[in-house]
Amino acid sequence: MSYEAKLQATASGSASSASNPPAATPDSESPSDSAPETKNQGKNEAKRKAKMEKFLKKQAVLNGAESTDSGAKKEKKPKEKEAKAAPKPKETFVSTTPKGEKKDMSQPMAGSYDPVAVESSWYDWWEKQKYFEPKTGPNGEISPKGKFVVTAPPPNVTGRLHIGHALFIAIQDSLVRWNRMRGLTTLFVGGTDHGGIYTQLVVENQVWKHEKRTRHDYGREALVDKIWEWRSEYGHTIINQMRRLGTSFDWSRERFTLDDMLTRATRETFVRLFDDGIIYRSNRLVNWCHHLNTTLSNLEVENKELKGRTLMGVPGYAPEEKFEFGVLVHFAYEVESTGERIIVATTRIETMLGDTAVAVNPNDERYKHLHGKFVRHPFIDRRIPIITDAEAADMEFGTGAVKITPAHDFNDWEVGKRHNLSFINILNEDGTYNENTGPYNGMLRFHVRKQIVEDLKKKGLYVDTTENPMQIPVCSKSGDVIEPLMKPQWWVRCKDLAEPAMEAVRNGDLEITPSRSEKDWFKWLGDIRDWCVSRQLWWGHRIPAYFVRIAGQSNDSCDPAYWVAGRDLDEATRRAKERFPDTDFELEQDPDVLDTWFSSGLWPFAAMGWPENTDDFEKFFPTTFMETGWDILFFWIARMVMLGIYLTGKSPFSNVFCHAMIRDAHGRKMSKSLGNVIDPIDVIAGIPLEQLHAKLEDGNLDPREFEKAKDGQTKDFPSGIPECGTDALRFALCANPIANTDINLDIQRVDGYRKFCNKLWNATRFALMKLGDDFVPLAEATPTGHESLAEKWILQRLNVAVRSVNAALEEMNLMAATTAIYSFWLYELCDVYIEYIKPITAPDADADGRRSAQQTLYTCLDEGLKLLHPIMPFVTEELWQRLPRRKSDAVPSICIAPYPVPRDEYDDSKAEADFEVAMNIAKAGRSLAADYNVLAKSTFYISNSSGASYAHTSAQADGIATLIKGCQSITVLKPGETTPAGCAVFSISDEIAMHLLVRGQVDIAREITKLEGKVSKTLKLKSGLEAKLNAPKYTIIVPVDVREANASKLNNYEAEIDALQNAIKTFLTLKGDD
Repeated sequence: MSYEAKLQATASGSASSASNPPAATPDSESPSDSAPETKNQGKNEAKRKAKMEKFLKKQAVLNGAESTDSGAKKEKKPKEKEAKAAPKPKETFVSTTPKGEKKDMSQPMAGSYDPVAVESSWYDWWEKQKYFEPKTGPNGEISPKGKFVVTAPPPNVTGRLHIGHALFIAIQDSLVRWNRMRGLTTLFVGGTDHGGIYTQLVVENQVWKHEKRTRHDYGREALVDKIWEWRSEYGHTIINQMRRLGTSFDWSRERFTLDDMLTRATRETFVRLFDDGIIYRSNRLVNWCHHLNTTLSNLEVENKELKGRTLMGVPGYAPEEKFEFGVLVHFAYEVESTGERIIVATTRIETMLGDTAVAVNPNDERYKHLHGKFVRHPFIDRRIPIITDAEAADMEFGTGAVKITPAHDFNDWEVGKRHNLSFINILNEDGTYNENTGPYNGMLRFHVRKQIVEDLKKKGLYVDTTENPMQIPVCSKSGDVIEPLMKPQWWVRCKDLAEPAMEAVRNGDLEITPSRSEKDWFKWLGDIRDWCVSRQLWWGHRIPAYFVRIAGQSNDSCDPAYWVAGRDLDEATRRAKERFPDTDFELEQDPDVLDTWFSSGLWPFAAMGWPENTDDFEKFFPTTFMETGWDILFFWIARMVMLGIYLTGKSPFSNVFCHAMIRDAHGRKMSKSLGNVIDPIDVIAGIPLEQLHAKLEDGNLDPREFEKAKDGQTKDFPSGIPECGTDALRFALCANPIANTDINLDIQRVDGYRKFCNKLWNATRFALMKLGDDFVPLAEATPTGHESLAEKWILQRLNVAVRSVNAALEEMNLMAATTAIYSFWLYELCDVYIEYIKPITAPDADADGRRSAQQTLYTCLDEGLKLLHPIMPFVTEELWQRLPRRKSDAVPSICIAPYPVPRDEYDDSKAEADFEVAMNIAKAGRSLAADYNVLAKSTFYISNSSGASYAHTSAQADGIATLIKGCQSITVLKPGETTPAGCAVFSISDEIAMHLLVRGQVDIAREITKLEGKVSKTLKLKSGLEAKLNAPKYTIIVPVDVREANASKLNNYEAEIDALQNAIKTFLTLKGDD
């Protein structure tokens, strides 16, 4: 920005806005790096500077002598660079506090913030003191202020939490802590989920890796025991991670989805739904993973985008084998007795072995003569009918004829039902083809894909292969390509369950935030399909359904008449006897387990003891709030609501908050194969790159993806991950637009909030020095009426922050809450108030004024720490415990201290406006100093045109000086007093102006020469543009938009020249050569 441009801003009477001040350095004693020392420290500073000047003179003499000596030498030896001393390694902190005991705060504060030291011991003490348990009345009644109950989503017990888990913990725990401090009866229930498929997969992989044994080598019972051992080891790892993150769960109510309480609830639910006809058995299509040998839910299937022909490897095949995807294979069927052919296309040519129809549009003139005729299968003795179906066959797509494979395609399944076609299964569960495929029996499916093309070519039926952008369904756990497969399974009828879930949102019983998700809620539940709950696993809730095998009969296991359900074997036996009296039979329990989402869908009420009417269920259900990622709104939240309303008659929670999905700093989805999945403990404690690589090796990553992941880590974290601490991580996660669909998490930003923690540390440490060891806070935080303008201003700003933060947390807008807290602490308390009161709190200042400023400072520290505590629990407890207590305050911990509320007596809009004048003067001073490069020993004058403004600026001058770095002196001029010659001016208002003495401080002639050079350059540019504008036919040949752009450019050149010339005049005036 040119000098004149800034001088013009002066003429307009508005001070430029201050830029964000830098964060404090770890060694900084003062809470602000930008502020100078107080005038009362001037004498000591002067002595220090005098000694330094003597030292520098001696050094200059010595350097000059060395230069003379070296100049006499014929050869000048190159100067060797002095090696920098290696940074002193950080000492390992060792806690001396016995587990569960309160930390000893009698020791002096450390010189800088150390998250390891700060976060030690507090959590164990909180837990031992039972601060996280719900507080009720003498008779167990809920607080008159209400309740806030959250059953946190249970993470899968699959090793370690990732950064996505840290996000939901940061959000939920911040809200829980806030409500606990507000006096509500608060219950936060946590635990873990057994994570059926993935947990079994992880253990199976570990067993194979270390023992070269499969689950079948182990057997069901032994493998389940092995998984329980694994859970015992890694389940505690996850719990410890939750504690490290500061999660204020009531651990006396910790739950696991396979514990007795939740197992009882799961069996109860299955039996009730079975009895009510909502759960039924049917042989239908499922998502089948051949590699895991199990059915998958839609949530466990990822659709992989292919732009066209792609060669891919598939689990279960040799690593070097690649198969073709992303293409359409066209081939011909021969029509019986006509000599005609009908051409069809498919992306899965191998499934043609299961074709039972060819569909054409009934209005397609090309095929009307073939209606009702048959084609012959080229490899199997099968007649295939040509059917008409307007939904299945699009006349405009391809040839208009479509092959139908009802047993292996979800769309074709519907066609098969409509036309009563044969459903021919061609696949075994292990991915080989079965006896229905003739010569291909026993071959792997993708070997069939290759072979069948060759065989079609031999028969002259192959037409061509074309590129086809498409999606292929892939197992999110194994990477296998999913196949639709017919299997007899247990299904939940969802239509009748979905309607009450939609009505709960319509009538306001359930609120979904952000509201945009409501539309998706209604769309998904309105189109809901039945839910397959069978999983071919050993780890999980075994389905409490029993097949009744009657002696001497060959009963069909697909026939629901031969199935009973029971909460235990005795109940199942009794029910079987009632159905088949006087009959010999055996009961065979279904070997499958229930979908993990089935038991998870009971979480909010099963965790409270349902189906028993426990005290917890009676008091705390329905819960208040459920927070989760938007990606599982339907797979989990909707099922909780459907099952909750059906089983309890109530929505399990009144509010659902959908948070964003965390991506890496580049916007990529976090994936183990990319190496960008982040363990929150690595962010908290820091980790070198080598250890990040080592964790990859110890994990369950496919060896083929290890190098790719390792490269990803090296690019993203070349120096590893710095130690940030829990508080910084929580704050960084909450300081994002968490209601959006995505968050790009940059670890450097988390590290930036670690510096904010250091700022808090330094500010509190410095403030405690200002308060002194003998400081005693007043019994109440009520103003005395003798507060200075700065005190009134900071109390007003505290009130603004308190209102903003409470309103933001009420709306679950944690980003707004963190912004308000950050702004108050950094930009108002640290960078303004604490700096501003340095002269007031100096030892030789007025005693009454000093005491008042100290009391206000204490109030801001006390309230400010409590304001921040829900989001940063550890550092706030550590600092708050170091503050003296008011006589009326006997609260032992900040986590149960009353949360700040606005106080009417702090509101003072006039004081705020008056103090803004002082800050604008300081901003003007900083702007002038920067514009004229007078950054040290700067001399300022404040001119006033009225007695009122003189009185105001005189009273604030010392404080203003503390806010201008490099300020040597400020002189306040009375109305009519003349400003010294050679000053630059910045107008604050029609009564006040700030002046900086420039003459003698800068090389004015040099500045003028630089400006004249800029004028010359801009004149040349202007002249060249004018030549173009004055060219013949310019207005005819040149487009309108170009002419408008050139006209704007010409105006800018003219404005720039005027500004530069005015700046030169200003310098000439300052020089005295007007």
